[in-house]
Amino acid sequence: MAEEYEDEFDGPVKRFLFVNRKAPYGTVYALESLEVVLISAAFDQDVSLVFMDDGVFQIVKNQDTNAIGMKNFSKTYRALEGYDVEKLYVEKESMDARGLTEDDLLVDVEILSSQELGDLMNAQDVVITS
Repeated sequence: MAEEYEDEFDGPVKRFLFVNRKAPYGTVYALESLEVVLISAAFDQDVSLVFMDDGVFQIVKNQDTNAIGMKNFSKTYRALEGYDVEKLYVEKESMDARGLTEDDLLVDVEILSSQELGDLMNAQDVVITS
């Protein structure tokens, strides 16, 4: 387990890693995961976010949800920096399998291999997958 560290004001800080694996629409998983990320960050935890499998579609530019009658929440990912959620990662293999490049994404991310993501996950206190 990763070593805890102290926040100068509030005591122990946990490292939370949220893994988004689901497409952005059609289920509640993506939106609810985003809400939990924002809540965790509001409590001054060390929050990271990974997009893999169809979860990479959550951060693709120019999403148009009019045809499915759902609110487009993708722009909320740009607000993460304001909540000090700046560690965003995408699995390279997931992007490659879907024909996506970094230019297709609406936020800055670090692209990692599945092996590198495994190492990142092992360094966390809490890993939550949706």
